[in-house]
Amino acid sequence: MKKHIFNNQNKDVNGINITVIGLGKSGQGAAKLANYLGASVFVSDAISNSNLKEKSNYLESCGIEVELGNHSDKIFDSKLWILSPGVPQNSSILIEAKSMGIQLISEIEFASWYAKHPIICITGSNGKTTTVNLIEKMCDSESLNPILGGNVGTAFSEIILNDLENKPNKRLYILEISSFQLEHIISFKPFISVFLNITPDHLDRYLNMEEYVNAKLNMIMNQTEKEHIIFNLDDDILRNELMDVKPQVHGFSLEKRDKIIFNVNATKIYSENENELIDLKDFALPGKHNLSNALAAATASRLIGVPDEYIKSTMINFKGVEHRLEFVKNIGGVSYYNDSKATNLDSVKVALDSFDNKIYLLMGGQDKGGNFLDLIPYLKNKVKKIITFGQASGKVSKALRDAVRLKKVEDLKDAVELSHMNAVPGDIVLLSPGCASFDQFANFEERGFEFKKLVKEIAKA
Repeated sequence: MKKHIFNNQNKDVNGINITVIGLGKSGQGAAKLANYLGASVFVSDAISNSNLKEKSNYLESCGIEVELGNHSDKIFDSKLWILSPGVPQNSSILIEAKSMGIQLISEIEFASWYAKHPIICITGSNGKTTTVNLIEKMCDSESLNPILGGNVGTAFSEIILNDLENKPNKRLYILEISSFQLEHIISFKPFISVFLNITPDHLDRYLNMEEYVNAKLNMIMNQTEKEHIIFNLDDDILRNELMDVKPQVHGFSLEKRDKIIFNVNATKIYSENENELIDLKDFALPGKHNLSNALAAATASRLIGVPDEYIKSTMINFKGVEHRLEFVKNIGGVSYYNDSKATNLDSVKVALDSFDNKIYLLMGGQDKGGNFLDLIPYLKNKVKKIITFGQASGKVSKALRDAVRLKKVEDLKDAVELSHMNAVPGDIVLLSPGCASFDQFANFEERGFEFKKLVKEIAKA
């Protein structure tokens, strides 16, 4: 018997048994969307905690069956699995499901089947959240009606469900996409794919850098000559991988280049016809990395039809995003910054390069396989002390203890308290973990909120 293939052409799931693996944000969204479309939905998560229990109770009130704390054999009683991003590729249940002929797709793939409007997708090792927010602000008009989704904001499935119910005339989907979400793609096809950079990340999940790069490149596998790719010409990997592809290709760069929409020099950003877009002294965000992100956002926005004056206004007024080099408070002359979004070492390097003052660096969490020795050149004459916490604290300490003063503590609370005791006026306390959050927090947002709460408690004391 021929295997039933679900995709964007054959998307009728009414009456079909569907298993959703994982009850995070994307899993909950996928379950609700599948249920709305008439599928018989079963959700399974091997973890059980109060947060998941609350989500479980809600889904069960919608008539969706949920199990927590284990994966029973019931998960195999379906033709289609929708996977949350956190499910490892080498999971035994995925291997078994494949052997049984069950079709495996990502949540982002499932939601895209029912998307009736253009999609802009942004991926990269660093800068994704800033860039999607820049694009959303640049495109903020009734004629486009943009909405953020994916890894930031609302799960794509949740957005699609709302749009199926409310049927907006205009819509632009702007999605932050990780490599995890791109691992199980069949027909997913953005109108514009944006690649910011590719540096070593998630090497705890992938066998090697090549496997990680290939996961990222899944984003363009279905694009044709009618679609667009935007990529960073300053990134060697991207330049090698994306020059000879089917879609229309557009570069951005911090160096002067031919045939790109926006160029930059020492004083200004200007368009392809040599007209000035913005004087760099008016650009709101600090650092070359943010300038690169803004060029990517401007290029995407121009391609979707946004006038240059909207692009310029956003560059002048956009002050950044939460959890990314976010100023929290100055206490007694010491400035506290929340960079919880920095979950890899390249993000930590960017954060350190953004300051001239002496830094107390708070690092740690769940190790992602990065080489902490790579940080040593960025620590010299800048970092007074590293305070490391969480599961990766031992590895951080072993790698960096000979390069800088270092102290291991149990958790983030201890790290904040110790930095407060040691820092003097003019110093910076920087939470830039360089690790995932999952050893002690649900996500990087929760870690960032906790940091801000702890800082504010110190201010009140």
